[in-house]
Amino acid sequence: MTNPGDDRTAALERRSFLRNAFLAGGAVMAGVPILGCASSPPARPSSAPADQPARSSPAAKSILLAYFSRAGENYYYGGRRNLQVGNTEVLARKISRPIDCDVHRIEAADPYPDDYEETVARNVREQDADTRPAIAGPLPPIARYDTVLLGSPIWNVRAPMIMTTFTEGLDLRGKTVVPFTTHAMSGLGTTARDYAATCPGATIAEGLAVRGEEVNDADAAVEAWLQRLRLLSAPPGATRSPSNTPT
Repeated sequence: MTNPGDDRTAALERRSFLRNAFLAGGAVMAGVPILGCASSPPARPSSAPADQPARSSPAAKSILLAYFSRAGENYYYGGRRNLQVGNTEVLARKISRPIDCDVHRIEAADPYPDDYEETVARNVREQDADTRPAIAGPLPPIARYDTVLLGSPIWNVRAPMIMTTFTEGLDLRGKTVVPFTTHAMSGLGTTARDYAATCPGATIAEGLAVRGEEVNDADAAVEAWLQRLRLLSAPPGATRSPSNTPT
């Protein structure tokens, strides 16, 4: 999916703004400093900014990449276009190819509509009511993973509420949580703060934000980000077997 609008300074302005800049994507990268989540000190963070040494080798990491994406009618440079594959899924594929990870697609039990305006309206209702949309199927077993990459669009400055459903349903204490997003103009939005609140005891690492319109050209940004996190398990430019890529 492309990504909902941004700051709404008043209720009417927010609704208007959402209709003009709800979903989108492109290759702009945004860094988030590593933060400790609330209750307990982080254990063995498996990613670090470029100016800090990694605490474990890439080969020792066990990584889960989980993402939510929406296809259908999406925002595109002020207009609309129909996507067969959502922008966040495109980005998830680019991230998963050069790293050794398992991939889990997060799907809503009640799928979001293909219509752009209907999705905008549903997202506003869910945010206003602090809803936890149900997820289709079971959550992935999490104990074996050291690092969890969480991908989503940004809708109205934050990740869709289904990402809160996902993080609240898992015990991420002692793990490194790494956000990545596609967006219209909000970058990572409030993902670092929100994940810090819903995954106490985890470490929030530097995130990656890509504009939806430019996501197909984000390879260089993805590679540089993965190198900084020291997650690459293959030489730059190499590709892996498609067995772990999203379908």
